[in-house]
Amino acid sequence: MKIVSYNVNGIRAAINKGFIDWLKAVNPDVVCLQEIKAMEEQLDLNLFEDVGYSYNYWYSAQKKGYSGVAILSKIKPNNVVYGTGIDYMDFEGRNIRADYDGVSVMSMYLPSGTNMDRLDFKLKYMADFQEYVTKLKEEHPNLIILGDYNICHKAIDIHNPVGLKNTSGFLPVEREWIGTFINSGFIDSFRYFNDEPDNYTWWSYRANARNNNKGWRLDYALVSEPLEERLQRAVILAEARHSDHCPILVELS
Repeated sequence: MKIVSYNVNGIRAAINKGFIDWLKAVNPDVVCLQEIKAMEEQLDLNLFEDVGYSYNYWYSAQKKGYSGVAILSKIKPNNVVYGTGIDYMDFEGRNIRADYDGVSVMSMYLPSGTNMDRLDFKLKYMADFQEYVTKLKEEHPNLIILGDYNICHKAIDIHNPVGLKNTSGFLPVEREWIGTFINSGFIDSFRYFNDEPDNYTWWSYRANARNNNKGWRLDYALVSEPLEERLQRAVILAEARHSDHCPILVELS
């Protein structure tokens, strides 16, 4: 199973930049999208079905043009769960999960902490999400949570760790949380295969950041430990330029 995760920063904008042709070329079995910024009825679903994604599931925020997640699949899931059942999370359309034989795949978009109110919201989300996932793994131990976590875990994951140490996305409290979350029974699949610096998944649109590779690794495929023996590869697909993020890919046997 080849799974891609991509914060597209607006699915309609990404389509206008060639996303569908790219998707056809990469040909994953399952695609997790974040920040779709669209309602299902605003999309031409034939575009996805024509390249093999007959099963597509959209979970939009109630606020139009904001947030939202989706799963596109060539394989019919046994079950699809929209949201977490936690109202304030689900209002913003941040979680969707598809259960297959032997593995459950979640697309997750963790809030950013751009100001103090949103940072408080993010910290609450992080705490409640940890509790939700702890219970979820009892029922679905073979769980993969892919998406934009809006956190760089370690200094290697950000281009300027000293200068950005007081910036949301690299705050000590955020880094501690994602470390604890991983240690609760997950594998950071990219770091499982690659310990090299300068590997990022998001770049600011300002100051030519992407061309200079002044980036942050905000996007993760966290794979539950029971799936370790099935891990084949995990890579960052930095050549894709339909968004300020790039996609990530994880492959299981």
